[in-house]
Amino acid sequence: MFKNIPFARVNWVTSSFLIGTLFLSLTAVPLYLWKFGIDWFQLALFFVMLCACGFSITLGYHRMFSHIAFRGHWSVKLFTLIFGAGAFENSALMWSCEHRTHHKHVDHDDDPYDISKGLFHAHVGWLMFKLRPALTYENVADLQKDKLVMWQHRHTQTIAVIVAFLLPAVIGYAWGGWSAALGAFLIAGVARVVFLQHCTFCINSLCHWIGKRPYSSRCSARDSWITAIVTFGEGYHNYHHEFQHDYRNGVKPWQFDPTKWIIWTLNRVGLADNLRRVPSEKILLSELAEAQRCMETKLESPQLTEAARAYLTRTYERLQATAAEWAQFKAAQMEITREMLAELRAETRRAVSSLKLRDHELANTASAI
Repeated sequence: MFKNIPFARVNWVTSSFLIGTLFLSLTAVPLYLWKFGIDWFQLALFFVMLCACGFSITLGYHRMFSHIAFRGHWSVKLFTLIFGAGAFENSALMWSCEHRTHHKHVDHDDDPYDISKGLFHAHVGWLMFKLRPALTYENVADLQKDKLVMWQHRHTQTIAVIVAFLLPAVIGYAWGGWSAALGAFLIAGVARVVFLQHCTFCINSLCHWIGKRPYSSRCSARDSWITAIVTFGEGYHNYHHEFQHDYRNGVKPWQFDPTKWIIWTLNRVGLADNLRRVPSEKILLSELAEAQRCMETKLESPQLTEAARAYLTRTYERLQATAAEWAQFKAAQMEITREMLAELRAETRRAVSSLKLRDHELANTASAI
């Protein structure tokens, strides 16, 4: 059973923590619930801690520190550094170093959580086994100049224990004595850490496995509203990998991205500035280019009927004409109007709809055969 496990490469500290907290969540937490039940206080504390630590990762560790997608007030930095440590995902410096490496080498051997090595590896295996050399921190020289980041880096494990376990227990004791303290430790502490960690791990695994690639098929990152719900808005991962410095992941107004909404709110109240946004025309052109690539691939398919091939060919020619027209506008540096953006958006949507229609037709043909 265990003969295929490379014990020489096991990261025993990390593996013990991941397995130990999961074991407690599956045994001690149900026993507590059976003995004492659960009330609104324990649920509220769980969700408050989940949001405080979860958004500290997505807003702080990810978008503010890793990608410099916006600049936060010192109070925002301090909050995300303290509660980000409570997620038990190492320091912001280490997290950002690994994440920038992931973006630089995505889907290749130097990618720390390379999805091509399997879903388990991308989700948690890369943490449990020593599969890469020690970090050099060369790609986070900017963060090493930040005194708050370096303070957290030096004391991250101490801060993590205090925030993740001691703080909920103290709040629980103040609310209802020792039984409430134990419940807060197990539910808002241990179980919350496990739940949040696996939500974050889904960014590395499921976000490269489930969904569509409307902006680029050059890497495995995908957009999915399902993973967006699980990951606090990080599920629009194809967009993020194509435009990693944008403070938004869910760029469309209807897409679920609470992290984006919080950053926007912080900006409105003066606690964040320098919000970086990709221009609408650049986003649309990326969608247009990807639609062209998909169209070319579909046209090469031998399964297409003549009618479908003719339909896709006409759509492809319209896309080519639209792309050529936009290239001329860019070359002439002419002003881009809202009407032009609307026309480009409509043409791109028509192309995507055509691809979906033909995919459905191919699926029906294959099932009939």
